[in-house]
Order: sequence, then C-alpha cells, then structure tokens
Amino acid sequence: MFDHDMRSAADGLLHACRKRKLTLVTAESCTGGLVAATLTAIAGSSDVVERAFVTYANEAKREMLGVAWDALLGYGAVSEPVARAMAAGALARSTADLAVSVTGVAGPGGGSAEKPVGLVYLAACRRGGGMIAERHVFPGDRDAIRRVSVLTALTMLGSLVEA
Repeated sequence: MFDHDMRSAADGLLHACRKRKLTLVTAESCTGGLVAATLTAIAGSSDVVERAFVTYANEAKREMLGVAWDALLGYGAVSEPVARAMAAGALARSTADLAVSVTGVAGPGGGSAEKPVGLVYLAACRRGGGMIAERHVFPGDRDAIRRVSVLTALTMLGSLVEA
C-alpha cells in the first residue's frame, strides 16, 4: 500500500521530529487521511503523530477546523486560503507543534477549467512560527495525485522541522 518513497519520507520525518521532540497533526481532504496513514504505517509513530483530521466535506472543514464559511464560499474548498485555514485550525485544535493540510481535486471527475483535476493546495505551519503554502497541478490518475500529495506534505513538514 505504501511504496518505498512514501515509507522513507515518513520514516525520515518521524526521526527528525523525535530528535527535536516535535509532534504533528494533519488536516486532509483529497488525501482522505493518507498522510496520517503513511506516517502511522511506521511502527512507533504515536510519539510524533498527535492526531489527524479528515475533513472531506465543507461542513467538516468548518466544524472540525474552524474554516470560515467566507473562505469556503468565496474561494472554494480547493484554494490557498482554505489550505492555510485548515492547517491553522488543526494546530489550534491540537497540542501538536506542526500541522499540514491538503485540499485538492484528485479526480477523475470534479475538475473544471479554473480548478482542474490534479490541482492541490497544501499548507504547513509550526506553532509560534510561520506558515508555508504551495499550489501544484499534479499529473496522473487519482492514485498518482494522492501519492504525490502525500510526499509533498511530508516534505513540507520536514522543512518546518529544520526551521
């Protein structure tokens, strides 16, 4: 289920977090919990992974993460403002040090000219620190888009560990 690259990225991130005594939380939409699942596929990850939010529906983003209706209705669920709000909300609703969020269009349907299949926004933040956000249009089918989204999320968290 998790290929070598995914396991390696997760293992490296977990090791880096342990070294610095950092914990993390995920807030996921189009990945449906795969970032958290990739991390927790590594034995002993419970000392780093504090919790995970799978907020597929807009109502879940609002209720569980505090994403404002204005952002959801004004920009849409697949947008940088919503990705940023998801990450900030996950951090605020946890005791974790780091948070990452993923929201996008994994396909095969659901895309549009403005928001094509493969469009993914990610955001990551560190408690007391800054936030980074990225926009990608990943090629491939649903599985490929979700896989590269997971790898990107893990890389973004890794960059915050080093900050």
